[in-house]
Amino acid sequence: MKIALIGYGKMGKAIEGIAIERGHEIVEKVDVDGNWDEVDTADAAIEFTMPKSAVGNIEKCFSLNVPIVVGTTGWYDEFERIKTKCLDEKQALFTATNFSIGVNVFFEINKKLAQLMNPHREYEVTMEETHHIHKLDSPSGTGITLANGILENLERKTAWTEAENTTPNQLKISAFREGEVPGTHKVKYESEIDTIEIIHEAKNRKGFALGAVLAAEWIADKKGVFGMKDLLNL
Repeated sequence: MKIALIGYGKMGKAIEGIAIERGHEIVEKVDVDGNWDEVDTADAAIEFTMPKSAVGNIEKCFSLNVPIVVGTTGWYDEFERIKTKCLDEKQALFTATNFSIGVNVFFEINKKLAQLMNPHREYEVTMEETHHIHKLDSPSGTGITLANGILENLERKTAWTEAENTTPNQLKISAFREGEVPGTHKVKYESEIDTIEIIHEAKNRKGFALGAVLAAEWIADKKGVFGMKDLLNL
């Protein structure tokens, strides 16, 4: 298939490598110069840019009738409007806070653990994430997805916060930005007796890149709004 890359930084280059390995053609690379000349010839576009650019890039792909896979996070305050626009205009949008297959399995494990811990109020739950220093949003989209999975299944927590001082109903998230760390997420339940901890640690960007290419392959002939649950049948 023909793929357009919107954003050609480290993630864009990793996606390019995976796409070529899988036999696809990169027909356009939209970087800071803003060249969109061949995007309309693509079967799908994959977008990894900046939060301030994502919505405009999505709308541009809609106008070109090109399905788009979006890996940028930090723009979700516009999600409902973009979802409505996509459906009204019969376009195709695939979004995910994290395209790693392992992370999406981790999301489901996190929800199940929260369900199991719901009756056990003696356990305090906290979250920690570490990303590279170029990550602009805090907490990350992955962190927010994990937090929401806990809030939906653990009755004693109703909101997440990055503040140092928390109230009993708040889930504390500690977000760190260090070096070139691809992404590490920890969820910890701790009591006076013991500690239960689940961890996902990305070793490199390949997992994210592969997931994005798989999403592009999957969405190319579809219309609507989709995510990793659709792709992985979770």
